[in-house]
Parts: sequence; structure tokens; C-alpha cells
Amino acid sequence: MANQDFSTSFLVPQTPNRVFDAITNVRGWWSEEIEGGTQKLNDVFTYHYRDVHRCKVRIVEVVPGKKMVWLVLDNYFKFTTDKDEWKGNTIEFEITEKGDQTQLRFTQHGLVPEYECYDVCNNAWTGYVGSSLRDLIMTGKGKPNPKES
Repeated sequence: MANQDFSTSFLVPQTPNRVFDAITNVRGWWSEEIEGGTQKLNDVFTYHYRDVHRCKVRIVEVVPGKKMVWLVLDNYFKFTTDKDEWKGNTIEFEITEKGDQTQLRFTQHGLVPEYECYDVCNNAWTGYVGSSLRDLIMTGKGKPNPKES
């Protein structure tokens, strides 16, 4: 059976270090509401979007210019029955050089089609990673969730 974890990737004409720096700027592409450190090994940060989604993440692997891995410590979705979805998942950013371009592969290990949130999460990550993070890498400006008033 093929790996069913959610994964997406793209190529950009930027350096691996520029891609890595953008990944660590989580407030610049995911949400301006991020609280905590987002760059170093063992940093812990929280994300929330209204009363719809909250999660707590620890950075468990950092290889500058090559890789970053997050571990989801806690998670809440208002719209799922199973309150354990995402807990224990790892979110991996792999950076590889492909000729004169850099590929970023994003994978959430454990986010599988059987999850209640799969379709919503698939669409959200596709937007955050494939559009907002890519824009941050290319132009210096992403499209994160704005601060709530």
C-alpha cells in the first residue's frame, strides 16, 4: 500500500538557506498569532485560528538549509469528533537542490485520508505551504492568517 500521509512539494529558483529561513518564519506564512519560538531545536510554539483550531508544536529536528521537523504535542479541532487527530503527528520540511532550483517537500506524517479533518487539512496545507510559504520564499511576503482583533 502506498504511503497515504499528506505531502506536497514545489520548486523555487532560490537557495536552500532562503527556503529554510522562510520555513522558520512561521508567522510570515501560517499565522501572525503564533506564540513561542519557531527556529531552534526544542522550541515550542502554539497556533490558533479562532475557536476552530489550536495546536502546540515542538521543533524536534533542525538541519539548516536541509530539514526541519515538528512534533504535534497537542491539538484541538472544533469540527471533529476524534479529539486526538494530529496528536503525535510529525510535520517535516525537506529541502533538496534540484539543478539550479530548490525543492521543498512538506509532509505531515499521520495526516491520512481516514482522518475526519483530512479534506479540510489538505486544502489548508495546500494553501499555507503551496501558496503562502512559496510566496514568502519568492517575494518576502506570505499570506498568513492575520492577528485576530
